Amino acid sequence: MKKISKYENKNVLVLGAGKSGTNAAKLLVKLGAKVLLSDSKPLDQITDKNELEKIGVDVIGGKQSVQLFKDNQFDLVVKNPGIPYDTPVVEKAKELGLPIIVEVELASEINSAELIGVTGSNGKTTTTTMISKMLNMERDNGKSHVAGNIGIPASTVTEKASKDDDVVMELSSFMLLGITELHPHIAVLTNIFSNHLDYHKTRKNYVEAKMRITMNQNSDDFFVVNFDSEEWRKLSERSKAQVVPFSRKGISQAGSYEKDGKLYFKDEYIMDANEIKIPGEQNVENALAAIAVAKIKHRSNDAIKHVLTTFGGVRHRVQYILTSDGRKVYNDSKATDIEATQMALRGFNEPVVLLAGGLDRGYKFDKLVPDLKKHVHSIVLFGETKHLLEDAAKKAGIKNIKLVDNLDEAVPFAYKFSHPGDIVLLSPANASWDQFSTFEVRGDQFIKDIEKITGKKEEQ
Repeated sequence: MKKISKYENKNVLVLGAGKSGTNAAKLLVKLGAKVLLSDSKPLDQITDKNELEKIGVDVIGGKQSVQLFKDNQFDLVVKNPGIPYDTPVVEKAKELGLPIIVEVELASEINSAELIGVTGSNGKTTTTTMISKMLNMERDNGKSHVAGNIGIPASTVTEKASKDDDVVMELSSFMLLGITELHPHIAVLTNIFSNHLDYHKTRKNYVEAKMRITMNQNSDDFFVVNFDSEEWRKLSERSKAQVVPFSRKGISQAGSYEKDGKLYFKDEYIMDANEIKIPGEQNVENALAAIAVAKIKHRSNDAIKHVLTTFGGVRHRVQYILTSDGRKVYNDSKATDIEATQMALRGFNEPVVLLAGGLDRGYKFDKLVPDLKKHVHSIVLFGETKHLLEDAAKKAGIKNIKLVDNLDEAVPFAYKFSHPGDIVLLSPANASWDQFSTFEVRGDQFIKDIEKITGKKEEQ
């Protein structure tokens, strides 16, 4: 951990008492700041309230009001990444000219390890995990750590990380909007689709947020970019870093790529694509991104191959659960958009019974129709978007379409519609927030429901 003095005796407002907020508050106190933490939950529902107050943090619960700025003088605001910038309390901070950052920015300021940042619409967590596993191979000193949007507060990692370590940080678009000096030596852009437009308002804003991952890079750094889209290739030209492409379609052979079912880095054969343990084209892309980073970091082909042939996937991301009566069950609750579900479906050659549905963000599902038609023979739909998905399923010619209220009702029907040799797949194509607090809770509930109906336990 680097010792910094910039926060000594500063008055800091932390917005949000989630993992990032509470850990930011704790770090700021260690750095000498005076901290007030505000959360919209009632005071008695803030889990870490007592612990925070013991170290000197003032904790306020209830509606986050602009009154905070009338009662206190702040030098800085650290906000939860999920709080939009157009909420009144954040608008007031901007009006007052206060710096507004997020916890990963704080974490980067104290970081002594080499930083690798990973962003993109899909594949961030899997790619982050693959990279970290590869970097932990063939290592004499230090360790590779994962942090950030993967669910581990970055400040808890960088506080302990040494100069011999690597920190592989998953960075969401929400997080990237709140950085100022965060500087990854290697930045990875897996892809960009049209996500979180309810937050960013326009796709242009979303793209600009993603591209902040490379804004502080220079010619000594590396920008690993998916070259399978003309848009992404053009975006890479904006970086001052050395661009290292990866391409599942073999569009560029200047980095990592797939050709005739084989994976290469430049002209060097690594392994066959079908040897990757987790299925799907998206995981070939994730593997290629990880290979590029591993080769920049001088890992051997044997080390890379070992990781890709043994890594069984990240929880809730096309995660294999169990096999029952010839049916293989997969949990892809992390598929919170259409593209993620498309990629999941394309990963299977077997017939699929699909469970889908969730939060209505105002879009239709026509682009999902070709994949439904090709891969899905039965579909069970739930949540706010079930009728919109029903329209897509009918256009795809699916005969078995069942609409239910919730996931608990969906699972028995999905299993009933399935046959030996089928895939039973939860891949919702929607965020979870209409019925679940997070996609993780949704995925865990799916696993419980599957275990109940099959009488078998999740295979670890």
